[in-house]
Amino acid sequence: MKRYVALMAATAGAILFAGLTTWSWWFAIPALVGAALGVLGAWDLIQTRHSLKRNYPILANIRFLLEAIRPEIRQYFLESDVDGVPFNRSKRAIVYQRAKGDLDKRPFGTMQDIYAGNFEWINHSIAPQEIRGHDFRVTIGGPDCRRPYAHSLLNISAMSFGSLSANAIRALNKGAKLGGFAHDTGEGGFSRYHREHGGDIVWEIGSGYFGCRNDDGSFSPEQFAESANNAQVKMIEIKLSQGAKPGHGGVLPGAKVTAEIAAARRVPAGVDCLSPARHSAFDSPLGLLRFIATLRGLSGGKPVGLKLCIGHPWEFMAICKAMLETGIRPDFIVIDGAEGGTGAAPLEFTDHVGTPLREGLVLARNCLEGVGLRESIRLGASGRLITAFDMARVLALGADWCNSARGFMFALGCIQSQHCHTDRCPSGVATQNPLRQRALVVPDKAERVRRFHNNTLAALGELAGAAGLGHPGELRPELVLRRISATQVRSFAEIYPRLMPGELLSGVRDPHYGTNWTLADPGSFLPRTLTRTAA
Repeated sequence: MKRYVALMAATAGAILFAGLTTWSWWFAIPALVGAALGVLGAWDLIQTRHSLKRNYPILANIRFLLEAIRPEIRQYFLESDVDGVPFNRSKRAIVYQRAKGDLDKRPFGTMQDIYAGNFEWINHSIAPQEIRGHDFRVTIGGPDCRRPYAHSLLNISAMSFGSLSANAIRALNKGAKLGGFAHDTGEGGFSRYHREHGGDIVWEIGSGYFGCRNDDGSFSPEQFAESANNAQVKMIEIKLSQGAKPGHGGVLPGAKVTAEIAAARRVPAGVDCLSPARHSAFDSPLGLLRFIATLRGLSGGKPVGLKLCIGHPWEFMAICKAMLETGIRPDFIVIDGAEGGTGAAPLEFTDHVGTPLREGLVLARNCLEGVGLRESIRLGASGRLITAFDMARVLALGADWCNSARGFMFALGCIQSQHCHTDRCPSGVATQNPLRQRALVVPDKAERVRRFHNNTLAALGELAGAAGLGHPGELRPELVLRRISATQVRSFAEIYPRLMPGELLSGVRDPHYGTNWTLADPGSFLPRTLTRTAA
């Protein structure tokens, strides 16, 4: 109720001073001020454009007033984290502007120091191309897939119901339906809120098997088949690890485990909902591939893939060896970067565990190239991908499409208050509190989700056209450059060497890949030396 103190005080003051006008008409002035603030607060509660005003009537107007009268303050709110540290300069501002349909152009030159290390850019062409339309898609489905899916190049990354509010899930899925792109459920299950608007679903299956689990937490083929054959589900994604906390498992704080979530996940209400750090349905790369085949069969031949943050290189190489040994291949693999976000994780994991997206993506691409499987397996990328340039960089490094969580959360109105784990999200995005999530108006935010997707792909098309290309899929690593010092520039092709098709099988020259390939064991996630020692 603290959020409504200003409204209650204004209303009470208006009534009090109105009564005191019998003593003196001077009390009419504060009575009118209180009444005006009361009317403003009432309007804040019923308007649908600003979630903060709906949750913080009267008080939230101070923020928007400061934005309106001082451009530099506006930039602070749009571009800085809550502690004032710049957030990748203007990325959040770009999302807000594209989601709202505002002009996303800026005056003056670049705000970045172009001579500082790590500055990156894409080379343009003297003969740029005009790309008509921007509904860019990639078809996902390997030789064993009977129901391939035309995936957009930009989609909603994994965010679970429970971590996000029901209204946030509704808005994301309705936006996906309006824009014709996919919505990843996260490991929290394919909830009824994902189903309301009929947007395309990528159903993520985590180690907790939420939505397809037995009472003991093990995988249930019957429950899986029931949901997987829903026409709305287009792909199945097995989550091996998450970039923000790989090797740690997931946690939904007990404060957010409502009776509704508990019933959907089959866990106790009010208790921290844990996902184990590893799967129980398989314990080796060979077992993982057999599990993929099982899910593909139970789903009627839909695309089945993996999501992981790269850890020990030999583990991913062991999965590649298992593909060769069994002949079973995932239809797609999503590489999640360590820079990805989460609602709750230990600081050491968010800061120092897991491989960053680009290095992980390059390793996965090279391994698939090195065993001759790259053409049959699509690669997705996720992990702090927000702008069209973010997408262009990973597409140039071998990704076939991108997933974004943070960008779509900004489109919903997230202000990064960092209260995700407390159930006190001020914008109604990451909370199960019915009053707080009421602030998020689904039709309004769904349209913002659609616009952000549409305008970001349009910007991606403009970037590709400026580089002289006819499609973003033609982006190559030599077109993207990074300044590594005040006097040195390298292209991505030089920074991230590429293996030739079949090179891992014929003898790789790179000692890093060669050593890890020797360690990789398709029968175990342990390296061969440790496996033999244990034996």
